[in-house]
Amino acid sequence: MKVLVDADGCPVVDLTIRLSAGVDVFLVCDTAHEFNRVGATTITIGQGTDAVDYAIVNRISPGDIIVTQDYGLAALALARKGRPIDQNGRIFTDDNIDFLLHTRHVGQQIRRAGGRTKGPKKRTAQEDKQFEASFTTLLTEPPYK
Repeated sequence: MKVLVDADGCPVVDLTIRLSAGVDVFLVCDTAHEFNRVGATTITIGQGTDAVDYAIVNRISPGDIIVTQDYGLAALALARKGRPIDQNGRIFTDDNIDFLLHTRHVGQQIRRAGGRTKGPKKRTAQEDKQFEASFTTLLTEPPYK
């Protein structure tokens, strides 16, 4: 098992590394967001639409943990038998991904039509605690029951 982090704009990079002691962590980012962190290997990808997402998908093995807030990447990770989690501790599953993708699609339609949708709220300490609890669960439970 390894941990792959969609590091561009990820607020839990340092927390993920700290929690992953003994597990290989890979921070995948594009050239505009280079990272260098002790305890992780950085993979820098050239800029391009979804370039980082595809680089992550191509590195997923069954049981790997993928930290991302991108629903599309989460869906691709599930298809590769990865275990995606977002920065707030929501674990993506086959049971919730279709609804989340649909919600994203509706938001895109609203914005294309000139409408506005709310942006993300300011990050809270509670979200870090929820991420820590969910991430620890993924690290300690067997990948497939």
